Amino acid sequence: MKANYLNYNLNFKFPAGTSRGVLLQKPSSFIILEQDGVKGIGECSTIPNLSIDPQETYDQKLEEVCLLLNEGIAPDSFDFSEYPSIAFGLETALLDVKVNGSKRLFQSQFSEGKAGIPINGLVWMGDKDFMQKQIREKIEIGYHCIKLKVGAIDFETELKIISNIRKQFSADDIEIRLDANGGFSTENALEKLERLSKLEIHSIEQPIKPRQFDAMAELCQHSPIPIVLDEELIGVKSTEKEFILEKIKPAYIILKPSLLGGFEASEEWILQANKHNINWWVTSALESNIGLNAIAQWTYTLNSDMPQGLGTGQLYHNNIPSPLEIRDAKLFYNTQNNWDVSSIL
Repeated sequence: MKANYLNYNLNFKFPAGTSRGVLLQKPSSFIILEQDGVKGIGECSTIPNLSIDPQETYDQKLEEVCLLLNEGIAPDSFDFSEYPSIAFGLETALLDVKVNGSKRLFQSQFSEGKAGIPINGLVWMGDKDFMQKQIREKIEIGYHCIKLKVGAIDFETELKIISNIRKQFSADDIEIRLDANGGFSTENALEKLERLSKLEIHSIEQPIKPRQFDAMAELCQHSPIPIVLDEELIGVKSTEKEFILEKIKPAYIILKPSLLGGFEASEEWILQANKHNINWWVTSALESNIGLNAIAQWTYTLNSDMPQGLGTGQLYHNNIPSPLEIRDAKLFYNTQNNWDVSSIL
């Protein structure tokens, strides 16, 4: 097997605001494997200030992985504990080789173009006008589940924006999910959650920063809004997963295979969540269509009926052209459209 990699910067169509700052570009790398004339591609996707992968040694690790693969070393012998995104990229590249480079990694009604995956409409942080414009657009094209990033701009402004949605649409018409990205303080989080709860919020992701187990457990116990763990799962060892869920007792967890170390690592979380009656859904981590496609196809096989966070394929000017498309607030794999990976290969 031959292996190499390519770095690729994805350029946002707009400044993407989160409580951790504004993103204009998103770095990705592609692992390209070739065996018997078949090329498989996997994406190694990191998010600045969120992924645990050390950026200063990232290229060195990719070079090492490719060198060992070229020398015939078995992929399952590699240590990716500090590089979960590379584990995900290699896992999907190997799957792509197995399906002759077709990018149809998991055979299902979805990958055959016969079924779609319900997704939420993602609303990014920004000023009031920008956020309200996004909300209108999402609702007009048929989304029944809206996810808003909160925690970076003035809280009173955020309350007004959400209140305006509720004045027009009941919770039966529009489900509102919030994502604070750890933007609330431990001192004021519960007060904010109580005020938000009056607006019939479905759930809120990571209200406070991770690794504050006692504070998060107390929030989960008293919050009037179901709490979702997201960043809390990143960089956690297999032996710690059950402890975290037992300690914190969240209502939901979010699975991001690029940040958690791939599909096998994500399925470990699902196993523990199911054991403790904790629900879950899957979210992309700002991958290009290469990574998003792999995550979406895997997600469909999990048979979840919740809206998933897989609507990120339209974020970039220079995304990889693919069969993925959004129709009626669902993600589809349109088999009539082709992949164009010429910018990678």
